[in-house]
Amino acid sequence: MDEPRKLYRIPEQGMIGGVCAGLGEYLHADPTLIRLLFVLLFLAGTSGGWVYFIMWLVVPVKPSSE
Repeated sequence: MDEPRKLYRIPEQGMIGGVCAGLGEYLHADPTLIRLLFVLLFLAGTSGGWVYFIMWLVVPVKPSSE
């Protein structure tokens, strides 16, 4: 049986906290598009900044594969 996917932050690949890089890996999407979505939500006055900040605090950092 397949192991369930887990959401992690990837600070080494991220611009600020690695949240968008982790979401991109989890969703199999381009992290740049996810970053753009967060910026657009933030500029539109919605909670894009708060969601990013909360995810930065809550989502664990991806363990190294050493």
